[in-house]
Amino acid sequence: MDAAEPTPFTADDYRARMDRAARSAADAGLAGVLVAPGPDLVYLTGYAPHTTERLTLLVLAPGQDPVLVVPTLEAPDAEQAVGAPALTLRDWTDGKDPYAVTAPLLGADGRFGISDNAWAMHLLGLQKELPGTSYVSLTESLPMLRAVKDAHELTRLAAAGAAADATYEQILKVRFEGRRETDVAGDLADLLRQFGHSQVDFTVVGSGPNGANPHHEAGERVIQGGDTVVLDFGGLKHGYGSDTSRTVHVGEPSVAEQRVHDVVRQAQRAGCEAVRPGIACQEIDRVARAIITEAGYGEQFIHRTGHGIGVTTHEPPYMIEGEEQPLVPGMCFSVEPGIYLPGRFGVRIEDIVTVTEDGGRRLNSTSRELAIVE
Repeated sequence: MDAAEPTPFTADDYRARMDRAARSAADAGLAGVLVAPGPDLVYLTGYAPHTTERLTLLVLAPGQDPVLVVPTLEAPDAEQAVGAPALTLRDWTDGKDPYAVTAPLLGADGRFGISDNAWAMHLLGLQKELPGTSYVSLTESLPMLRAVKDAHELTRLAAAGAAADATYEQILKVRFEGRRETDVAGDLADLLRQFGHSQVDFTVVGSGPNGANPHHEAGERVIQGGDTVVLDFGGLKHGYGSDTSRTVHVGEPSVAEQRVHDVVRQAQRAGCEAVRPGIACQEIDRVARAIITEAGYGEQFIHRTGHGIGVTTHEPPYMIEGEEQPLVPGMCFSVEPGIYLPGRFGVRIEDIVTVTEDGGRRLNSTSRELAIVE
């Protein structure tokens, strides 16, 4: 195997994750955890089926072996999942009631955590079969389920971050002026794949006034000399996410543009330097926001300071006022303050940071200066 390839996850890794999830459910007063196709199922079992109208559901409960309910026609694929040896498959055939098959695994009156992305028709089917049960989203009931990464996960996140950094270094060499935002976005996507991403989730290119929209979809606007351009891009490499933002300028910036960028850079640096075990997530937001507010741009910082990242590019925990979850070594999240001036331009700078035993470590290392592009 190529030395650059991360160590593969094993059935024992997935068994440990499922055991931990079942214990966490018990600690949270839940009868169990129900996991539909999506990132939670991938994290817990390594199985990534297509989401369809046919019920696929992992059932985890304290003191009970994990069971994956699957359609019979998909059972052969489920058996090939790396985590399959750590669980029992229970299949159901078309024409049978999948909720009747699942009900004996749950009990008549438990309260269960369920994947946020579970289909309503499946949840309603379970409720109809078991009217005494109740359900709560995993983000609400077990927000830390995927939040703390082990060494193998951190290796993957670091590799994804390095690939995003390499993408940024290369994009600085392309021409911006006279090209459409979609052209540069296409370059970003191509570079992410070139540097090993299997999935590109987003390539934001917000030029001039479009940069004042934090989630601007790259459009047909032609980038002009004098534009400030927000770049925000990421996806998955080795199954784990990258997400970085830098702001560049076509030609020399004005004094006002440089000042706004300097304020955001100072706020982003302070947010990263504030990371350490034990402080609440909201403190990262407070530190970064205070600098922007003091500079007079508080009302133009219109989003949270950060979000978790792992098998998806957005997941708990969130760096936002009111989130009192303490930081724990192994957590990974973005620190991405911004200032957005409607009709003029925007600035955002973003790194992924992991919490260490005594502080934080950035997984992105490219320059945070306002880069000049052609």
